[in-house]
Amino acid sequence: MWSHLKRSLANLTKYSLDQLTALVKTRLKRMQYQPGLIKGLMAKTGLDLQPP
Repeated sequence: MWSHLKRSLANLTKYSLDQLTALVKTRLKRMQYQPGLIKGLMAKTGLDLQPP
């Protein structure tokens, strides 16, 4: 998830730390409502996410 988020923030060097913090929170919140994206990112890890 961090890699996906980082790519969307790559060219934002002109923002202040407060603006960047707000932008990261907004983009994480947006990712939260994309279940297909999160499932895909979790599937790429290869981890077994089922409880033992």
